[in-house]
Order: sequence, then structure tokens, then C-alpha cells
Amino acid sequence: MTEEHAEAKHFLAESIEEELASHPFGRPMRTRFPPEPNGYLHIGSAYAIQTNHDIAARHGGDFHLRFDDTNPLKEDMAYVRAIIEDIKWLGYDPGNHIYYGSDYSDRIHAAAVTLIEKGKAYVCDLGPEEVAAYRGTLTEPGRNSPYRDRAAADNLALFEGMKRGDYPAASKVLRAKIDMASPNMNLRDPVLYRILHAEHYRTGTAWCIYPMYDFAHPIQDAIEGITYSLCSIEFKDHRPLYEWVLRELGVAEPPRQREFGRLNLTGAVTSKRFLRQLVEGGFVDGWDDPRLPTLRGLRRRGFTPASIRRFIGEIGGIRTQSTVDISLLDHCLRQDLKGSVPALMAVLRPLKVVLANYPEGETEMLPIENNAENEALGKREVPFSRTLYIERDDFTEEPPKGFHRLSPGAEVRLKGAYFIRCEEVVRDPATGEIAELRCTYDPETKSGTGFAGRKVKGTIHWVSAEHAVRADVRLYGKLLREGELPQTDGGGADWAAALDPESLVAAEDALLEPAARDARPEDRFQLIRHGFFYADPKPAADGRLVLNRIVPLKDGWNRR
Repeated sequence: MTEEHAEAKHFLAESIEEELASHPFGRPMRTRFPPEPNGYLHIGSAYAIQTNHDIAARHGGDFHLRFDDTNPLKEDMAYVRAIIEDIKWLGYDPGNHIYYGSDYSDRIHAAAVTLIEKGKAYVCDLGPEEVAAYRGTLTEPGRNSPYRDRAAADNLALFEGMKRGDYPAASKVLRAKIDMASPNMNLRDPVLYRILHAEHYRTGTAWCIYPMYDFAHPIQDAIEGITYSLCSIEFKDHRPLYEWVLRELGVAEPPRQREFGRLNLTGAVTSKRFLRQLVEGGFVDGWDDPRLPTLRGLRRRGFTPASIRRFIGEIGGIRTQSTVDISLLDHCLRQDLKGSVPALMAVLRPLKVVLANYPEGETEMLPIENNAENEALGKREVPFSRTLYIERDDFTEEPPKGFHRLSPGAEVRLKGAYFIRCEEVVRDPATGEIAELRCTYDPETKSGTGFAGRKVKGTIHWVSAEHAVRADVRLYGKLLREGELPQTDGGGADWAAALDPESLVAAEDALLEPAARDARPEDRFQLIRHGFFYADPKPAADGRLVLNRIVPLKDGWNRR
């Protein structure tokens, strides 16, 4: 399925098409993505970005990146830079349309004053716990605050005092006056402004009161001329408040909020709170750990922007919270790389092979194709010599039925080279482990000569010992064990039980053919039989090449 075809089936695109038929706006289409600069983007963020961008582009409109920076406690310019970089890497450069909610502080404050003057907002002296207690429950209506009927003039004076810094944090809040008996909890006199005596990363100490997201969001949308505010499904119950704010402020042709489903992946953590627990608890190697579904993690693992965009396009429109099998993301990466990257031979668990009848000190260069599916990538010369390494798993002394690799007395083909036969198994006298295999090769069976005297069922890869390049190879899998993420009473997770110990398997002394010497950070290629790999931008401490497996070659999604 192409990205364009998937978008055409997106339920939001279809519903917006129907609404636009009545020409509700006298301005161009305009959407926005409003991240908080207190963390990093993840695969769910990518879904939101692509949804907003593509719907705007479909109607020749603009896509805005607006930072929701109305909480100074955890925000930082480092997150701003990272988010901009990740969005550009994904392929959705907002260009000049980068905005900050904090730039609208005066206008949001003025909107609050307007609501107070209209008798639609009041200063409340209840503490946070009292506000929650007065709010009621899903089955019981809330109770009016004892401060709800203050005169507008008193509320204006108190709000001005809040702005000047006359009161301590949490001693007062500004609340909307809506309906404490509403079945929608979000309409039970929600808090609009709170006191926070904290320095803001952009505005410094200019403000000590900050608007809540539900109040700032619709005003910011109106200021920027947003037509559709597309957000995840958890904000559906907030839509009546979004519309109430715009209606009470008299906004003409107000933006319209519409919702899409939240994206989760099997075997991955997509909750920002849980991601923070993993990073700050030292369970993973930072926000760019290749096992995390952050865009930084996916990038460091080696996923391409095109594969992520294709994945989101394949999903199409999600109406509710949905969990998608991560094998679809793997499949999209394979589709992106399989015909475009070169293949190399690598031995991750080396077993020494000595060809007893091959001339000592001799090396010959064998031509091997760079990509079996793309002849245009040409061939490379691979050195072949008397001492080689093969995968330890490609040999067994007692082969089970169907085992077509190397065993005593058996014959296999070395890829692009010759038939070899195992003649002797040599063991380490101290451990009893297999130390090397003594084999013979048949010079008449050289690949490309047309030899048809006999056939073998197995072909295995190899690396010349003399020419091998050492590398650290990391095999990544799902971070979580099968099943649901375990919850604790405190809302966290039992990470010791949840994390799969096989999510990272390191082969620290892997051997690659000499073409690997030309690899540069961020190069991608296939290691034959092992999967698609990415040269980590962070090399090992000794400068050795580090390869991250993006995905194995086996395609679980196609099997489904």
C-alpha cells in the first residue's frame, strides 16, 4: 500500500473533506503539532506529525510546529532543538512555521481577563486537594467553590495580584465558571491559570502565573489561524472545553478539534512517563537507546525516515487507542532497504576452519555480488585463503534431520567460493570445546565456473582469517517480554519482570570481510543471513566499528 493510498482511506481526511464542502473557513487549511519541550518524540508522535502534515498538504495548507511551553518546571531548550531536528529528519520540515506558546503569554492573559470581566472566570482559594474533592466523581456531581460568586472586580484585583507574585504557589488558581454538575468532568470549573514561581527557559522570570494546556491550546490555535486541531483520542472529552473557550472569547470561524487514535506497538514502551522511568532508572542506554521507540532510538538503531513514513501510511486512520504489531514496522524497513544496500559476510560466533589442501600463504580474490536483488550495485572482490572462519552454528557433530550445513564427512558450498568437506574436528585439550575444523576444498567447484559434477544442499558464509575486520555487533529485539506491561499500585511498572533479557545480545568479537573497513557511521548494509545493520554513530571506546541490527531478515509480517 502506498502512502498516498493509505492517506486517502484515513477517516479524518474523509470527514474533513465533508466539512470543507460547506466552506466553514475563509482562510487556508492550517494544522499544527504541539509538543511539550520536556522530552523526546516517539513513534506515536510521528503518527501525529504525519497525520497533521499530510492533511494540511492534501488541501495546499500549512503545517505548524508549536511548542506547548506553558509549564516552566521541566522544559528546556535542549528538548526544543532535539524535537526540531527529529521532525526534520522524519521529512516534515516546518520551515518558518515554528512557534512557541510562551510568545502568546500576553494575549492568553488578556483572554483570561476577558472571561473574568464577563463573569465566566473567578479566582479560587481552594487548595489542590480541596479542588479535587469539590469536583465530585463520575457518578456524583461536584460542589460549587465557596469563592465562585466573587464579584468581577474582586476577581480582577486578585488575578492581578497573582500576576504580580503576591501569593505563594498553589494558594490561588483562576477557574472557569461553567457547570459543576456537568457529566463531563472537564467542564466542572476547570483551572485556567496556576501560580508557579519558577524561571521559564524562554521568558525568564517575567511571569509567575502560567495557563493550563486546555485553556492555552484553543487560544494559541486561534492566534495562528489553525483550521483543524488534530489530536489524540484522550483529548476527545476535552473538546467541549476547547469549544467553550473559543465561544466565550467570541472567536470568529473558530478552529475545530478532531481526534485520532493513539498508537502503541507490541513489545515497546510508548508512554512518555514510562519512557522517562526507563531512562532515569538506568534500565536503558538513554533516550536514544536503539530498543526504544523514540525517534532518536529508532534513528540510532538504523530505521530510515522512509520506512517510518511507510509504516504510518500502512496503518492508515486509527479511531481508538490501538496496538500495532511491531513486525509491520520491521517489514517496512526491509521493503525500504532490501534492494538498495550492499551485502557483506560476517561471522558473529567464529569457528576456525583450516583447508588442509589449500596452498599455504596464497590468497585469491573472488567476485561476489553486492546485492542479489539489484545487479546495478555490482560486485566486490573478497579475499579467500587457507584459514577461514564460519559461524559456529553452521557446524554440528550430530546433525539432526534437515540440517544442510557442515558436519563430519559432509560437504557444503562456501558462498561465492568452493565446496568444502569436514575431515577432522580438533578440540581444545583444556576445555574439550571444538577449537577448529580441518577441512579440504575441491578446486573444481569454484563458483561461476559452471561446475555441475555434483550438488550440495547447503551454502554458508565465511570470512578469511587473515583479512577479517573485528567489530562489535549488537542484536536488538523487543524490549518487553510478551504480554501486558505490568503495573504497580504507584502507577509505575515492575521493570525487572517486564524487560526481556534477550532484547540486547552483543557479539563483541564478530569478524567481517575487509569491505567493512570502508563503513562509515550511519551506513546501512545487509549482513548475509543475519539481517539489516546500521553503523552506530557512536563507535566503541577503542574506535572499533559498532553495528546495530535494525531487523533480522526473516519477515514475520509477510508470514501473517
